[in-house]
Amino acid sequence: MDLSDAVIVKSSRLKSVVWNDFDRVKKGDTFVAICRHCKKKLSGSSSSGTSHLRNHLIRCQRRSNHGITQFLSSREKKKEGTLALANVNVDQEQTRDEPLIVVNYKFDKFEQGQVKDDAGSVASGNFDQRRSQFDIARMIILHGYPVQMVEHVGFRVFVKNLQPLFEIVTTDRVEADCMDIYSQEKQKVYEVLDKLPGKISLSANLWSAFDDAEYLCLTAHYIDEAWQLKKKTLNFVLVDPTHTEDVRSEVIMTCLMDWDIDRKLFSMTFDSHSANDNVVHRIRDRLSQNRFLYCNGMLFDTRCAVSLMKVMVHDSLEVLSVVTHKIRESIRYVRSSQVTLMKFNEIASEGGVESQKCLCLDNPSRWDSTYFMLEVALEYRWVFSRLQEQDIAYSMCPTDLEWERVRTVTSYLKHFVEVANVFVKDNFSLAVAAMLDPRFKIKLIEYYYQQIFGTGSAELIDEVFEYIKALYNEHSIGSPLASFDQGLTCQVSGSAGCLPSSGRDSKDRLMGYDKFLHETSQSQGIRSDLDKYLEEPLFPRSVDFNILNWWKVHTPGYPILAMMARNILGIPMSKVTPEFAFDNGGRVLDREWSSLRPTTVQALMCSQDWIGEVEK
Repeated sequence: MDLSDAVIVKSSRLKSVVWNDFDRVKKGDTFVAICRHCKKKLSGSSSSGTSHLRNHLIRCQRRSNHGITQFLSSREKKKEGTLALANVNVDQEQTRDEPLIVVNYKFDKFEQGQVKDDAGSVASGNFDQRRSQFDIARMIILHGYPVQMVEHVGFRVFVKNLQPLFEIVTTDRVEADCMDIYSQEKQKVYEVLDKLPGKISLSANLWSAFDDAEYLCLTAHYIDEAWQLKKKTLNFVLVDPTHTEDVRSEVIMTCLMDWDIDRKLFSMTFDSHSANDNVVHRIRDRLSQNRFLYCNGMLFDTRCAVSLMKVMVHDSLEVLSVVTHKIRESIRYVRSSQVTLMKFNEIASEGGVESQKCLCLDNPSRWDSTYFMLEVALEYRWVFSRLQEQDIAYSMCPTDLEWERVRTVTSYLKHFVEVANVFVKDNFSLAVAAMLDPRFKIKLIEYYYQQIFGTGSAELIDEVFEYIKALYNEHSIGSPLASFDQGLTCQVSGSAGCLPSSGRDSKDRLMGYDKFLHETSQSQGIRSDLDKYLEEPLFPRSVDFNILNWWKVHTPGYPILAMMARNILGIPMSKVTPEFAFDNGGRVLDREWSSLRPTTVQALMCSQDWIGEVEK
């Protein structure tokens, strides 16, 4: 079209910001929109709308990248999050007034502090290569993707089609970005731990890798200022299985000091394995020498209840290994053909077996599934026996003695299944935790100790109560540095009681003064938080009771006891998460991540925990 005599039309009716990139000209009765960048001529008629003009701007080759989506700025500025342009048809002009397709995406959680102005960054059209690199690194961390995915052909094609301006990064670059993210997130966690109002309990867990390597995972457990139970993975370090106990304890101490939490430590939860005894003792002794632990670390060594339970389950199932094999083969035989299954059901019906449960094979890697398999098989015990009498091809039915063994062992396994998600603590830890529950207090200890220990329970109850008072006394002074190691020594082994000692006064005279104030206050009959708490009636039991909320509300009334509750209730019952409570094996590191450098593995595992917590 010859536009030599066309006139540029300027009208206040042209409200859309798309006209910032087009000139609207009139030639006779025809209106034409001319791109100011590539001079392409498109329909400028009011009946054509502006969608085709917007779509042209998206693919205009001569238009600089700065401002690709400026036309969105004014319309979408008030919307939350950012706008990412979706794929549009670039082969033909759209002349209808169709809305521009956009995808609303929020970065407020995923991006954290990296995105200062989400709406502006995309709306202004400024592509940020560095930010996109961090987005990829965070995606890999958060979802556990292999780092090598950035070099996969499919990923490269996808990214290039999505954003041609993005320069594909290498595996080394992604690893470096992951390390940068790790450093930034670590500083945040460090600041959180530094400001904690209470102590930290640590759990240690071994992971195996595909190259037969072992990693030690250290996790901090604590109750924050809002009385919320939290945990953070602190370290994921490569360890040599041949290392001595001295070396392993030194590795853990190095990690603690790197985080500057050695003085904040309250307890450590390990596997219930004798090999860990000396490691625990060495760490406890070192911290006790520095006077960092309450009552010389009486509660420091807490063994993982689930690990102990798994050992007991393993021993129980080992006794049944032969008969368990017979039951597996029996179930396979019954389910091997429709005819055999129908025959089995007929015998069950004739014998009056009314079980609605179906025979199923177990997953040998999960002991709870083995228990359920055995439990169901017991209900069909008579049917298996009759099937063997009528089917000469079936010969794997257990004997009566073997069935009785199964019945006995499964009766115990049933209890293990029931308590798998209600982990049992160390004796003293559990006793103190029970006392700190306003629904039970010392009464629950008295009730169960009488049932468990009989006539000798009174003396044990007194020892536990003396220990509780000693622990309270140290909290009342405000620091274990003014430990009752000076005047009330907690016997770490043997009796749980704490006996007076004639040791020297603390080198710090003010700490000795604090102790003097505390002792004189007691002698003057001033009622402590502990006394007032125990004298109050028991709190009514209810299904929706939350002990942390209770202490949050009652902290002003029992400030010292609340400090003690924050530390005790933060001790993990187990280092095993509920989803792995029934696994027979240990935790295994992903194959792709196992091939990375140990420092990268630690950065990925720790950052995944930290970022994942934010994303919840």
